[in-house]
Amino acid sequence: MPEVIAGLAIPGTAAVAEATRLIRDTTSPLIYHHSRRIFFFGLLQADRLGLEPDPELLYLAAIFHDSGLLTPFSDAEQRFELDGADHARKFLLERGFAAAAAEKVWTAIALHTTPSIPGRMAPEIAATYFGVLTDVVGFGLDGLDRDRLDEIVAAHPRGDFKNEFLRAYVDGLKDRPETTIGTVNADVLEHFIPSFRPATTVERIVGSPWES
Repeated sequence: MPEVIAGLAIPGTAAVAEATRLIRDTTSPLIYHHSRRIFFFGLLQADRLGLEPDPELLYLAAIFHDSGLLTPFSDAEQRFELDGADHARKFLLERGFAAAAAEKVWTAIALHTTPSIPGRMAPEIAATYFGVLTDVVGFGLDGLDRDRLDEIVAAHPRGDFKNEFLRAYVDGLKDRPETTIGTVNADVLEHFIPSFRPATTVERIVGSPWES
């Protein structure tokens, strides 16, 4: 029997079960519950917006989306979103998913902190993005059924999410601050690490090696 919360079923596939165990074992309860909420919120937002994402791909994108914050999966210093995206793509390809499906999950994770653009892309990418916005900044809460929201949060509690998530966010970025420049991640470090000041776009243009 599939697990159902707020009338929304978690896909009962081997890949979903394995990914769930992996994230639960390698990240933290904070990231695990946050990621599961994103799947459910993504489905709710997709329904509201008339999108039809593949539930399995949406789940895999959601469950891996913040994995790069706590476990750097790459040998290169890169954005945490890319760490998680690369790991998720490898996971899918090793389990026989089509390359197109793996790329869709990769894109959903890689762009989940990029404003506006993912919301205009494939349903799985858009639903991941809107699910993240719902859980992190409360996007569209007034348009979602309160009873369903309450059931999801009861199953996957927020606790002191705002403060705990910001601490995890900073911990995942502080040792690779240059990777945040030009992203929404930079202002998080600026707020919590006063010594960090990313170069502005104007500074980068004016300071380029071109003479004019």
